[in-house]
This record gives sequence, C-alpha cells and structure tokens, in this order.
Amino acid sequence: MDILRPTLIRIGGRVYRKNVIQEQAYQHEEEDDFCAGPGDCADEPCDAFVVEETEKGFQCRMEVPSLLYKYIIGKKGETKKKLETETRTSISIPKLGVEGEIVITGQHRSGVISARTRIDVLLDSFRKKQPFTHFLSLALNQPTIQEKFLQFKEEVLEKCSKDHGVSSSLFQNPAKLHLTLGTLVLLNEQEIQKACDLLQQCKEDFVDQIAGGKPLTVEVVGVEYMNDDPAMTDILYAKVRMKDGSDRLQVIADQLVERFVASGLMLKEWDRVKLHATVMNTLFRKDPSAEERNNTMTGKSSFKERESFNGRNILKLFENFYFGEVQLDSVQLSQRFSSDASGYYATSGQLVF
Repeated sequence: MDILRPTLIRIGGRVYRKNVIQEQAYQHEEEDDFCAGPGDCADEPCDAFVVEETEKGFQCRMEVPSLLYKYIIGKKGETKKKLETETRTSISIPKLGVEGEIVITGQHRSGVISARTRIDVLLDSFRKKQPFTHFLSLALNQPTIQEKFLQFKEEVLEKCSKDHGVSSSLFQNPAKLHLTLGTLVLLNEQEIQKACDLLQQCKEDFVDQIAGGKPLTVEVVGVEYMNDDPAMTDILYAKVRMKDGSDRLQVIADQLVERFVASGLMLKEWDRVKLHATVMNTLFRKDPSAEERNNTMTGKSSFKERESFNGRNILKLFENFYFGEVQLDSVQLSQRFSSDASGYYATSGQLVF
C-alpha cells in the first residue's frame, strides 16, 4: 500500500483512512495503546459519535440493521470475540432478526471508540456488497411518453431487427420508464424513514426554491449509448432536457445526491448525476424485471452476463427521436423489483415539487 495514498472509506459523511494492521509485529504496542487514560482518544474520531461515561466506565450505542448483525458476530462468534479482545470492550448485540441497538461498553474511552470505529468500517465494507434496495427516481411513464416509446420500439424492430443482438426482449417496460438519480441500500424501516425524512428536508431547504413551487417541464429527445463501442452496446438511453433551457433539473438532482451522500445513505459515484432514461438494456434479455445494476452497489459486475447488441443503426436513425414533453412533479423513493397499481415502482416516500 502507498502510505501517501491510503485507501479512503466514507462512513456517515466522514472519510477515514484504511490502514494495514500487522497484529503480530505490533501486538504489545497495541495493548499499550488501550491502557491509555480515559480521556485519551489519540487519532480516533472522538466527535463522530457519542460516548457516554457510566459508573463502570464508558459506553456507546449504535443503531445497526438486524441483517448486518452476522457480520459483527462472525463465524462461531469469532469476529465479535476478536473485536472485544483487541479493544478490551464488551459488545452487546440483540438477537438475530430483532431490531435494536448494539451497545459497546469498556473501562477506557479509547477502547470503546476503537471498537465503534472498527464496527463502522466493517459494516461499511459489507454494506457496499449488498444489492441496492431503493432508488431515487423521476417517473417518465406518462401516457404520451409511453405511446411514443412504443412507437420507437416498433420502428427500431422494423428497421434494425437484422442488426446483431437486436430483439424485442431488450426494451424497457413502458410503465417503468424513469430517471434514476441514485441508489440506496436501506435494510430496515428505520433507514427507510430516515431517507423519507431527508427527502422532505431537501424539499424545504432547496428544492422548492429551485423549482419555484411548480412542476418542471422537460423534453425527452434523442438516444445515446453508455459504453465505448456502439457496435457492442449494452444500454441505450433517452436524453432529457429542461424545456426552458435551464439547468434546474440538473441542479436539483446534484444537490439531492450530495445531501444523501453526506447523510451516509448513498455512496458517491460521480461528480454529477447523469440524467438518462434507459430504453434498451441487455440485462432485460434474461430478466424483464431487471434494472440497471450498479457495480459499486452489487459488489460484482453483471457485464459478464450480457449479450451486447449493435446499436450503430439505431443511433443513426433515431438520434433525434422525440419521445415527448412531460411535467415532473415529484421525486420518488422507489422500491427495487416492485410494482404499484399503475405498473410503476412501489413508492416508500416522495418529494412533491
């Protein structure tokens, strides 16, 4: 590892260095560190969380989704025992499947802080490997857009069906046409509620001011591809733009994602949100209900499963295809792999302009 460029890990809006631990070589020095006085927290992030002083020492409470308990416990309890031994703390975990608080107690503040920080890093690592459960979306499934999309599909199959890999199985379900702003891993009702509350806070803080209290009128025009070679296309998407030529939709999208990243509910992937509506996706060949997978969220790349298609003619013939005009009046916290009565994704919460 380059000590000048260590691996950085984001947890709850904070950035930590990930250092290599050589336990055997530094075992005695590490033990000395945890014999430090109660007020000593060295390089630990003392203000990142609350450590309470008790009659017997110190304690720290943390809310963790029950689905993640197993990663703290480890095989036959080995991970938990190792954490407790190395930090000289006791870690109390609710029963599996029961939502509650994990409580870390110890005689020294530094040990409690170290245990909490290690658990945060451990859970952050495993959370990144979880498939996303929700995403922030803007629905583009209004009847006029659906009608034009079906026209686009019909004309593509009529004019380009002989091109390699092009088939009807590639096309998005018109009822699920949408813009994705960002993906989230929400593992219990508390985290879903936190995301809903943050949406409302964003509405009050900046969305209403930028939108002017009215829906945003956008046009869906033209198609573009995701990867480098149009002859080996995996995702074809429709482009969106504000009808008045402003960048208000982009500003709202960027600020929403920035706020969710800062809260720890979302991972930062790009400097700006790429506003796009998927119309063709090679993942749909095997699973019509599949959505765009994000490699940083699922942990494993899905591109090995794809059979690309030649999109050269589609891009040439439909470069400026007009899908229509739509009024965007809300941002949805959508549930992955779900449907409501209209055929769109079920909604856990929403921000209404």
